[in-house]
Amino acid sequence: MENCLLCQIVAKKIPAKIVFEDEDILGVLDINGAILGHTFVIPKKHFTIMEQVPHEIISKIFIISNKISKAMFETINIQGTNLFASNGVAAGQMVAHFMVNVIPRRENDGINLQWEPKKASEQELLSIQAKLKDGAETPLIEEKKPRKTAPAQINHTEIPSQENYLFKQIRRIP
Repeated sequence: MENCLLCQIVAKKIPAKIVFEDEDILGVLDINGAILGHTFVIPKKHFTIMEQVPHEIISKIFIISNKISKAMFETINIQGTNLFASNGVAAGQMVAHFMVNVIPRRENDGINLQWEPKKASEQELLSIQAKLKDGAETPLIEEKKPRKTAPAQINHTEIPSQENYLFKQIRRIP
């Protein structure tokens, strides 16, 4: 994809501020981002839209996006993150290379990702539910299989480590 800006970044033909790289994925600071620290996470191989990306690569993209979000919380004094993908021109996709945006957020930062809620009728919801469930390549809802082993017992008296990330997250909740 010689004309793809992001493929040129992957090929190191265009300089970029890379925050993550492995054999499949690249995380890059967006020089025209919504806010300082805005990072996009892309597959190194060219895929225009998410439906083209193999499941194992999609999985890695979101795992890396989560790690970048965590790093933002721990290093640049933010209060939240938005993770989103614009999938197709109608959804606002401006570059024909799939990406997940990780946007650091602070209260009153001026970024508006809000929309006006639209109330759907019960009939509309039932209709779209049936279409989505029946139209997917694979079932969207898998039947739960009974567990063969009992769940592990949790020691509720254990005191969590101060370094435990989940407890850091809980302390951030207002």
